[in-house]
Amino acid sequence: MYFYQMYFHMSETDPMATEYRVNLYAVRKQLKRIPAQIQAKLEFWASLVEDMGLPHVRKTPGWHDEPLKGKRFGQRSIRLSKAYRAIYRIDKEGRVTLIEVLEVNKHEY
Repeated sequence: MYFYQMYFHMSETDPMATEYRVNLYAVRKQLKRIPAQIQAKLEFWASLVEDMGLPHVRKTPGWHDEPLKGKRFGQRSIRLSKAYRAIYRIDKEGRVTLIEVLEVNKHEY
């Protein structure tokens, strides 16, 4: 994929890159219940974060990476599709921990 290779190349040239690790362990049971294409997209996002770094991935508009408010202050979300969101947080060591994958119903807006 050209898109993936372009971003991977950017991470190799970034002298300020921090190593990020994505922990999918917390959502392993949820991953069994979501469609395969959503699982693949989440795994692709995780590999981009580990290869490029979170700041570069956040700049990609397709992920709609947004900070959350209220009870979820300090957490962020990405859109995996119109119906699915992944909620994650970042600790001080740069570890990205997925908290949950939500199925969003348009009637819940």
